[in-house]
Amino acid sequence: MADWLDPETIRFLLDDTETWAVVGLSGNPSRTAFRIAALLQRKGKRIVPIHPNAPVVHGEQGYATLADVPFPIDVVDVFRRSEFAGAFADQAVKIGARGVWFQLGVVDHAAFRRTADAGVPMVMDTCPAIEWDRQR
Repeated sequence: MADWLDPETIRFLLDDTETWAVVGLSGNPSRTAFRIAALLQRKGKRIVPIHPNAPVVHGEQGYATLADVPFPIDVVDVFRRSEFAGAFADQAVKIGARGVWFQLGVVDHAAFRRTADAGVPMVMDTCPAIEWDRQR
């Protein structure tokens, strides 16, 4: 099993966190981020949209950047292409997030190493919806 799919890390991020910044979340209901953010809310998570336009999504105020969020973030959930995702992992470490989650298909091994070296647990190339189903 890949280090970035560690079952204990996945369990920690799903069960022991509350506030999830969703990078790339807009108000477009056809996007996967929109649907997964709604699932996170149904599972009791507070979502924080992170998008350059800072939209309100699912009733939550958005912010243009992670640094703009005026309260602590537990998990930074990244819906961006792999080549752009690593910068958000670095920002997550900088703001003191408790974990980073790269969505299905988003892989950056160097970002995983940097994040792990900083002591921040990280999951990549999977989706909370998939992992919650596996925990049943």
